[in-house]
Amino acid sequence: MKPSTWTFAVIGCGRIGLRHIAMIQGSQQGQLVATIDTKTSDEVNTPDSVPHFTSMAQMREAGIQPDVVAIATPNGLHAQQALEAIVGGSHVIIEKPMALHKADAETVLHAALKHGKQVIGVMQNRYSPPSAWLKSMVDEGKLGSIYQVHVDCFWNRDERYYKGEDWHGSKDLDGGTLFTQFSHFIDMLYWLFGDIEPLAVHCANFNHEGLIDFEDSGMVHFKMLSQKGVGSLNYSTSVWDANLESSMTIIAEKGSIKIAGQYMNEVVHCHVKDYEMPVLPPSSPPNNYGDYKGSAANHSLVYDNVMEVLGGQGSVTTNALEGLKVVEIIEKIYALADV
Repeated sequence: MKPSTWTFAVIGCGRIGLRHIAMIQGSQQGQLVATIDTKTSDEVNTPDSVPHFTSMAQMREAGIQPDVVAIATPNGLHAQQALEAIVGGSHVIIEKPMALHKADAETVLHAALKHGKQVIGVMQNRYSPPSAWLKSMVDEGKLGSIYQVHVDCFWNRDERYYKGEDWHGSKDLDGGTLFTQFSHFIDMLYWLFGDIEPLAVHCANFNHEGLIDFEDSGMVHFKMLSQKGVGSLNYSTSVWDANLESSMTIIAEKGSIKIAGQYMNEVVHCHVKDYEMPVLPPSSPPNNYGDYKGSAANHSLVYDNVMEVLGGQGSVTTNALEGLKVVEIIEKIYALADV
């Protein structure tokens, strides 16, 4: 039996948007029917065979009604464009973050419920083998009570990154370092351990004056609301020249675990009572954007999930409520920051 085919439009045709286009065109169940960007098709190098528009309104005026709109525009536009797509009759795939404000994310969630549309967040780190393994360890109770969780994210984002796109670094469209660079790891905390409450936050801009409107580094102490544990998040984009690491260390009743590497792509420590560490499948390489690298290149797995959901064969891996919670946690962190 031939699988159903779903029509897609991609709005925002920069580096991430082009990755979405490749995923759709490489899928047997996906048909790309429109690309949307304020730049011309030639400027963003979208496929010549696919109609190109400057807005969703222009696309719909041309009679194109996609089943799904994938949103890969600057952060500050995500919520408004998701709302427009949902009201227009499309499901949405939203690159992180879902919004820059909890209230805007709530508006998207309520619209999706009202119109019966799916909101699928792109949090591809969940698909990395160390992440999936760690999720099973926590959910199955193999670690017992969680005492401490420490997340360290130290990346390079210098002028090569911020001068490449005019919206990078702006408060209105970028939002902050936690939104653009490290929301994947806030999502990991929430996915694994539930909600957290920040207790103390210190932020600073060490070497990005004139490049960004916000912090480049921060230290966050938090408590876990569904556990008795506490934790910390230390992050920076001030690392010289290249990314250093992204890691998570867990101290628990029955053992300790650390996943690390540049993108939490390796299990570097596992010492758990009555447990033998299995051999995990290899992790995907990071997204390579030339002058800098990002999180794991797992967009193909995101689209596998999209096709399952559209076909009624699975549930959303990262749903709208989870996307909203990540926005809420980041807002709480910034509200408590001492600078």
